[in-house]
Amino acid sequence: MAVSKYLKLVARQGLYCKIKLREFSSSSCRLQEVTTPVSSSSEQNAAPVETKEGTQILSRSLKFPVDHTHPRLAWLDSMSSIESKKLGLLDLHPDIFATYPRVDILHKNVHWQKMYRYINYNFEPSRAEMPGGGRKPWPQKGLGKARAGSIRSPLFIQGAKAFGPRGPINYFFMLPRSQRATGLRVALTCKYTQNDLVIVDNFDIPTADPEFLSEMADIRFWGHSILFVDDSDVMPKKISEAVHQIRGFNLMPAYGLNVFSMLKHETLVLTLAALERIEGKLLEELHTTAVETKYVNKLRPEDFRTRPKVDSTMYKSFTKPLEF
Repeated sequence: MAVSKYLKLVARQGLYCKIKLREFSSSSCRLQEVTTPVSSSSEQNAAPVETKEGTQILSRSLKFPVDHTHPRLAWLDSMSSIESKKLGLLDLHPDIFATYPRVDILHKNVHWQKMYRYINYNFEPSRAEMPGGGRKPWPQKGLGKARAGSIRSPLFIQGAKAFGPRGPINYFFMLPRSQRATGLRVALTCKYTQNDLVIVDNFDIPTADPEFLSEMADIRFWGHSILFVDDSDVMPKKISEAVHQIRGFNLMPAYGLNVFSMLKHETLVLTLAALERIEGKLLEELHTTAVETKYVNKLRPEDFRTRPKVDSTMYKSFTKPLEF
C-alpha cells in the first residue's frame, strides 16, 4: 500500500504508529524510521522529533477543527542545499488546500485583476470641439447638393466623431470579498493537487549566486517560473540578489499573494511562516459572520492624472503683488 494511503488510514483512526518514510535523493536511497504521531484533531500541537539529521516537524496545530475530512499532508523542505532535504510532514487544512475547483471563480478573479487597473484613454472630439467649420460650405439651395452647415460634421471626411469614446474611462470595480477569498483557496488547491506547491522552512540559501538557485530549480523540477512567498516583505539578502538576476523568478510577501500571480507561475514556494499567515487569514474569512458592505466607486478621471498639473501662475495678470 502506498505511503500516502497508509497515512490517510492512520489519520482516520487517530492512532500512533511507527512507519518508514523513504527519502529519495540523487545521491542515495535510504530508509529512515521516524515515530510519527498522526491525528485528525485540530487541537493537537506540533510534535517535533529529534533525529540524527535534525528536528522533524511532523504535525501542525490547525486553527479550526477538521471533522468532515482528514488533513492533507505535505513535505517540509529545506533550501540549504541543491538537493531536496525533507525535514518532515505538515498537516494542511482541507478547507484551504482541498476545496472544490471553481474555474468560474478563478476567471472572475483574473478578470477583476486585469480590469481594475485598466484605463481607456481613447478620446474623439465632438463637432463643437473641432477647430474651424464656422461658415457654411455652400449655399443651402441652387447647387443640387445635400444641405450642409459645417465641414466638421460627422458626415465629412476629417470631421468630428458622433458618439465616439470620451476617455479617460476607468473600469475599476471591486470583486466581493468572499469571491476573492474563494479564488485564493481554489488556486492554492490547484497548486497542491498538481504537485506545484513547495513548503520550505525559510529562504536562507548559502550563496547569492543565481546559478545555485537555477540548478536547485532544475534538480527539484520546479519549472522555469517560480513564485517565492514569505511572511514579511523584507527578504533575505542572498535570495533577493539571486532572484533579481533570474528571469521568471519572483519574490512576494504574503499580503500580496493573488490568483493571477499563482496561475502565472509554475511553482509556488511558501515558507512555513507564510503558510501560517495565509491559512489563518483565509480560515478567518471563511468562518466570519461579518456582513460585507457594498463598495461605491468614487474615483474621478482627475485621480488618474499621469502628468503633474502645470503651474500657470506666472502667465496670469494680477492687479496687485502676490503675498507669500
